[in-house]
Amino acid sequence: MTIREIQEEILRLKKENDICILAHAYQNQEILEIADYVGDSYGLSVQAAKDPHGNIVMCGVRFMAETCKVLSPEKTVWLPNPMAGCPMADQLDPEMLQMLKQKYPGYAVVAYINTSSELKTVCDVCVTSSSAVKICKAMDEDRILFIPDQNLGQYVADQIPEKTFAFYSGGCPRHFSVQDFEVRQARAAHPDALFLVHPECRPSVTAQADYVGSTTGIMDFVRKSDAKEYIIGTENSIAEHLQFECPEKEFYPVSVNLSCMNMRVTSLMDVYHCVRGRGGEEITLTEEVLTGARRCIDRMIELGG
Repeated sequence: MTIREIQEEILRLKKENDICILAHAYQNQEILEIADYVGDSYGLSVQAAKDPHGNIVMCGVRFMAETCKVLSPEKTVWLPNPMAGCPMADQLDPEMLQMLKQKYPGYAVVAYINTSSELKTVCDVCVTSSSAVKICKAMDEDRILFIPDQNLGQYVADQIPEKTFAFYSGGCPRHFSVQDFEVRQARAAHPDALFLVHPECRPSVTAQADYVGSTTGIMDFVRKSDAKEYIIGTENSIAEHLQFECPEKEFYPVSVNLSCMNMRVTSLMDVYHCVRGRGGEEITLTEEVLTGARRCIDRMIELGG
């Protein structure tokens, strides 16, 4: 079968089997083309909750599929490739967090959405990269323990100097890998390009950016900007997707290392087998985890809108 034939069969089967396909923006282009919704992890979960279909196929990583299940517990949620995990989401577990809480008594725990649903049950509020500053500002608490991404946490703390922050020394291995010299090299090679970067990158990298924001924010910036060239400081698939969407503009990855193997492990054939009912993993969560994680996410909605 060709890619196009597989795509057409997936489109037929999803209608036949009452399936909504979600694709995170880091997925391959051929998967984005057969998705009902494309976006970031939280935005996709919200779309899943609004969508009338009873079955959800989340083309992303495990914590994203779990978030879909938390927001749509009555629906059947599938992860096409069970190996698709997130190294950052695996860096902390509830027992480790309890030890951190003892080290920072009285601190409110703010969890990046890139965490497991189990971990969210013992946190105070969840945030996304686009809502983190707004939510932390809106919180009554003045002392915040931000987990697990220290780079995003430091970026948020820099915007809110009136509050005290503590961090866990975690983060995204891919975004963390971007080095200062790579930014300088990209700037020298493309002097007219704007540098757009995700706040999961280290502070010395984000300090050199023309724009710092979430994946969705970076893509929106490009759509609205009159500039013709961009250096992209997030997962390399975004440079590829923007080339398809804005063929009149030029896009350059800041680093060859910014490719997420965990996202790329999901293939079009994984999706094909999943919608046929012959592959993937159904996401199941206990009632305790569903309730606890939902409380954390609901407070995010309350504070962030």
